[in-house]
Amino acid sequence: MTAKEAMQFIHEKVWQGSKPGLSRTRELLSKMSNPQTSLRFIHIAGTNGKGSTSAMLAGILQAAGLTTGLYTSPYISDFSERMRINGKPITDEELASVTAFCAPFALSMEDRPTEFELVTAIAMEYFARGKCDLVVLETGMGGRLDSTNVIESPLCSVITNIGLDHTRELGDTVEKIASEKAGIIKKDCPTVVYALPENVMDVISGRCREIFSSLTIADFDEIKTISDSREGQVFSYKEFENLELPLLGTHQLNNAAVALEVIKVLRSQGYRITADAVRQGLLKTDWPARFEIISEKPFFVVDGGHNPQCAETVRDNLLKYFPDIKRVVLFGVLADKDYMGQAELLNSAADVFVTITPQNPRALDAFLLADKLKGFGKPVIACESTECGIETALKLAGQDGVVCSVGSLYSAGRVRAFFGK
Repeated sequence: MTAKEAMQFIHEKVWQGSKPGLSRTRELLSKMSNPQTSLRFIHIAGTNGKGSTSAMLAGILQAAGLTTGLYTSPYISDFSERMRINGKPITDEELASVTAFCAPFALSMEDRPTEFELVTAIAMEYFARGKCDLVVLETGMGGRLDSTNVIESPLCSVITNIGLDHTRELGDTVEKIASEKAGIIKKDCPTVVYALPENVMDVISGRCREIFSSLTIADFDEIKTISDSREGQVFSYKEFENLELPLLGTHQLNNAAVALEVIKVLRSQGYRITADAVRQGLLKTDWPARFEIISEKPFFVVDGGHNPQCAETVRDNLLKYFPDIKRVVLFGVLADKDYMGQAELLNSAADVFVTITPQNPRALDAFLLADKLKGFGKPVIACESTECGIETALKLAGQDGVVCSVGSLYSAGRVRAFFGK
């Protein structure tokens, strides 16, 4: 099997669509002799911030000398980004080999796995073959019924910021969504949580009490910002002093606080993670399309945010890092997202909207989106293609302005590719 054949196999229509449940993943992994049982995990769920938090943790653990696996979704530019060991994406040869091993087992199942379940099984085999000391494992959607939740006893369960997203699948209130995310919490295994509103925290703390999981809540009041610019942030958190983080925004300092609390849990379990490893790991954190500045004159920012919570963060960052200059928002969304909720928040930071259609069957047409945005009373220009949208936005911003592409991760890869990223 070649890498191309592996990708064709993974994307075949014989696999089921989104279908929550753990039975298929358990059956497939059992046929594969349960590679996950040889691994140790940090399991991360959340609506926003789980990818950034995962990247920070993986960087720190790698800097500490641990062979570290990282499983995330979706990807920005290439499928191989979804599973990495020590920061390096799976190679074509490895993907072909592991997929060829998994394929007959998946095909032998009467109740075929979903594509995500298949990919999760491939990742488990890849990490086992790579003899990972630790795997930072990000859920796909939710937690309780997410295929990653087949693991038994993580070293730590982590829940990042929670908001309204995937409401059809997870529930129409933050409490219901929190309950699904809290499904990754395991008996007698420690839990670290992003500081959340009381109604949400009640759900998570209740789950922890029920199954005897010790709970640590990141204390954002302990974050001391030393410097904050377009080049990055310097901060301290509790005993961790003068840390540099290239990711921008207050929310990223909050995510870092969560990661640091996880490091403290691991230290208490005997892992030797030095202050220098923490410092180097955070300094080298690379997580594309999260308020990422990829060009200047004009500035061009890419953010994959796709729900109102993300849009609020993007708005705050635009006003904070780019005050008093022309701001053009390049906006492309999926039709099943709360795109008007996003737009209403972005509106206060936008001088002009340029709309595009993301590369996804669920995308909202750019011209339909433009019609909906005209009610804000600002200029709105719809473009036939992503490339046309970028060029139009750059011209509108001029040399001294800023363009921010936001609304969907499915646009982010193509936008970054335009700039050679």
